[in-house]
Amino acid sequence: MEPLLTVNDLKVHFPISKGILSRTAGYVYAVDGVSFALEAGETLGIVGESGCGKTTTGLAILGLIEPTAGQVVFQGKDITRMTKPEKQTLCREMQIIFQDPYSSLNPRMTLNRTLSDPMKIHGLYHGAERKDRVAYLLEKVGLTPEQGRRYPHEFSGGQRQRIGVARALALNPQVIIGDEPVSALDVSIQAQIINLLIDLQDEFELSYIIISHDLAVVEYICDRIAVMYLGKIVEMAAYRETYTNPKHPYTQALLSAVPVPDLNAKSQRIILGGDVPSPINPPSGCRFHPRCPRRMDICPQEEPPLKDLAEEHWVACHLY
Repeated sequence: MEPLLTVNDLKVHFPISKGILSRTAGYVYAVDGVSFALEAGETLGIVGESGCGKTTTGLAILGLIEPTAGQVVFQGKDITRMTKPEKQTLCREMQIIFQDPYSSLNPRMTLNRTLSDPMKIHGLYHGAERKDRVAYLLEKVGLTPEQGRRYPHEFSGGQRQRIGVARALALNPQVIIGDEPVSALDVSIQAQIINLLIDLQDEFELSYIIISHDLAVVEYICDRIAVMYLGKIVEMAAYRETYTNPKHPYTQALLSAVPVPDLNAKSQRIILGGDVPSPINPPSGCRFHPRCPRRMDICPQEEPPLKDLAEEHWVACHLY
């Protein structure tokens, strides 16, 4: 069966302009060859350090950033080659939940208008039917229809993120990308929003891409996890396989930093040396080699391909 969404060798390079004539002096290689597939009903987590390119990947998939190269195929259609009217139609199928629940909502619009305007733009629902749909969405995310007359500043951070979830559901999408959807919230509220997303996935038959730096969050909600480093995926596997049998030295270092709620548990923290290299001038060969504790002679010379080691466990490392 064909995947719902396929990303093939996606690249996003931002030009660096200098001088009076704004000549291109180089590029920021934010995303540099990312490939993966998303099945219907699946939740894929993308994790990595800040600046690794995970958010840019999500925005490029949605078409909010124009990719430099590569393909994004949704239901057999190449999004990167679509016309503007075709992309507008596709907007209904893929939506996003933004990281910041404060700045992602228009302070001059009531909840009713925030949720009904997308329906109006796309010609979905009319009159009383639209009002009923807005009330239905508010109830589904734990709010009341009466609150639809209020403005964003009248709500807490957790409530605002619930509004963001309702807005993402307004057009009946098939794929929702969550860009750090709970990182700006208190821990207790994070659990509520995560459980809400899980419940809505079952009810609306949604597929998720969850972008996060919190490994505890992606372990709880995701079926598979892709680990990114400096614009590339270095490891991808089922969540249980990733946590119990990490292969890439970078993944091992990330997992060693996760707090364990057990006083008797013994864990050895892996401390990486050096700083994260600049995406303007990434290292040759394996991009992780300047910080890798298991570096070999071949690592600076040759870039390792992403290999399937066993049972859909993909790793880009010369150790294997």
